[in-house]
Amino acid sequence: MLRAFADAFRIADLRAKILYTLLLIAVFRLGSFIPTPGVDPNLAQDVFGSGPTATLFSFLSLISGGGLSRFSIFALGIIPYVSASIIIQLLTVVVPYFEKLAKEGEEGRRRLNQYTRYGALVFGAVQAFGFA
Repeated sequence: MLRAFADAFRIADLRAKILYTLLLIAVFRLGSFIPTPGVDPNLAQDVFGSGPTATLFSFLSLISGGGLSRFSIFALGIIPYVSASIIIQLLTVVVPYFEKLAKEGEEGRRRLNQYTRYGALVFGAVQAFGFA
């Protein structure tokens, strides 16, 4: 296995992709330790500390890579994008306009992806407001 990993670094394109992926993972991990400005860390520990909601928040924190319990700047993770993607996929079945876009090929897919990103911004703003 180590030999295969060493061989992968001999190919310039593959090496660049591996290093880029490792850099993104490092940035995400670093961002999960930077606290969100304006959030009282003692209040955050009280929310995660005890009571019936402790299990739910602990589970959500586990999904977000531990950033939720620290109220970090990357605590929301990809949850807003996944939510928007699910909503857009459901709309392609219900709304004729979105169904037409889904069948248009590359141009329609590009527009649906754009709508998904807009939805992710909206969901992210709403979730961040509730988070703060």
